[in-house]
Amino acid sequence: MKRVFGAAARRSLSLLNTNKKKLPHPPPPSAPSFSTASTSFLFDDTQLQFKESVSQFAQENIAPHASTIDQSNYFPKEVNLWKLMGDFNLHGITAPEEYGGLGLGYLYHCVAMEEISRASGSVGLSYGAHSNLCINQLVRNGNPAQRQKYLPKLISGEHVGALAMSEPNAGSDVVSMKCKADRVDGGYIINGNKMWCTNGPVAQTLVVYAKTNVTAGSKGITAFIIEKGMPGFSTAQKLDKLGMRGSDTCELVFENCFVPEENVLGQEGKGVYVMMSGLDLERLVLAAGPLGIMQACLDVVLPYIRQREQFGHPIGEFQFIQGKIADMYTSLQSSRSYVYSVARDCDSGRIDPKDCAGVILCAAERATQVALQAIQCLGGNGYVNEYSTGRLLRDAKLYEIGAGTSEIRRMIIGRELFKQ
Repeated sequence: MKRVFGAAARRSLSLLNTNKKKLPHPPPPSAPSFSTASTSFLFDDTQLQFKESVSQFAQENIAPHASTIDQSNYFPKEVNLWKLMGDFNLHGITAPEEYGGLGLGYLYHCVAMEEISRASGSVGLSYGAHSNLCINQLVRNGNPAQRQKYLPKLISGEHVGALAMSEPNAGSDVVSMKCKADRVDGGYIINGNKMWCTNGPVAQTLVVYAKTNVTAGSKGITAFIIEKGMPGFSTAQKLDKLGMRGSDTCELVFENCFVPEENVLGQEGKGVYVMMSGLDLERLVLAAGPLGIMQACLDVVLPYIRQREQFGHPIGEFQFIQGKIADMYTSLQSSRSYVYSVARDCDSGRIDPKDCAGVILCAAERATQVALQAIQCLGGNGYVNEYSTGRLLRDAKLYEIGAGTSEIRRMIIGRELFKQ
């Protein structure tokens, strides 16, 4: 098993290296291309090559657009980032090769999530929603016909994917959702609203949860595959968020939307299984987003403290500043170790809800603190938008809320420990 997995990784790395030669390269980013934190103890040689390859791609093709994405609240029009990432084989990391994927595991998926988020938190979040919340759910729960119909275009970047679970009055208590799907001849009629849908305004394929039996509680929820353009399905105006700007988020509206029976994902009434098993892996992969943000903070701070002088010396020589960067560095490295350790467990089939909740709890809260420290290291410059530190803080905060709040994550961990 280990030898086969290694062969798949080497084959996938070859695909990455082949395709990156075909991509247009914008001017190099202002952020340094070198890594300011050692990761050699976390990965084998093939995994390190994969990380370096994705890092180079992200720094050359995504990082130059990060500031503009934040300011405009839109992905750039002059370049199709979805297609670029698809050409670089990043969307289908966990998808089988027969559909255009790489056939790899969650460790590789986390690596890509970290490096893309290092270049742009907004692109990283949208990438995670597309590649994990949508594509990976279809890989894990779709039947052969559904996989063949939807995966190739999602993996290539021709189509964008999303997942809709929360509602205006059903966030942390998602099982109390009101969106319902009534059985009719040949399918279902869906009515209701979904909220906080990342990629909602631009998605062509969405995984949506609705109640097919309103009296059965959690056993009455079913997952559906929704297509853009289905009669009765529309999106409301996209939200103007504090951070993760450009990562389009909106409310979904269903008004007598007919969905054919073949678009049920999994089985009727088994949507909670699809949802909860997917949430564990969602939390794991999204936990790599804060890792990228923490690395981006170090990318900004370390060159700055070498160049900025006060009292005749670079401020990096002062112990107060050294203490701050030491805290930033150890927060990143300890979070990395936890995330990639849990990723290895998941790749081995050992998926533990408390650790999947634990990695994003740990990484998200530390990323917010690291971003605050980055602002402090830059002083007044950290508080103006010419520098990226404010954006990094605003982006980091999302991860304490999305994919279950920090409070919900603590509840999951505490409940699991109590049961043991």
